[in-house]
Amino acid sequence: MNSPLVVVADDDAAMRMLCRVNLELDGYRVAEASSSAELSDVMGDGPVDVLLLDVQLGEDDGIAIARSLRSERPEVGIAFLTGSVQGRAGDTARELSFEMIGKPFNLEELSSTVARLARK
Repeated sequence: MNSPLVVVADDDAAMRMLCRVNLELDGYRVAEASSSAELSDVMGDGPVDVLLLDVQLGEDDGIAIARSLRSERPEVGIAFLTGSVQGRAGDTARELSFEMIGKPFNLEELSSTVARLARK
């Protein structure tokens, strides 16, 4: 059986690498996307278990992307990566039952959030 696939969608290459290295050490397969176009390609490649999505993915609105994905792919567990857990991101996360990982985060928070979402 394949390990769960986690997609890390963030325009910050260092953030993607930090997530990738630690999640791979936890036994997950990891794909990366630095833009909404790359995310669309990765999501179209096959089943995705968890999406870690930057609230501001370059020029694109991660919240709008998450809303769209929730209706198209309800089986995907989604967590926002955000510098602020207050405001619009927090409201949307609560409304749509998304998880949130505030930046900066500790690695235990990353691991436990992904583990929760992968079990859904």
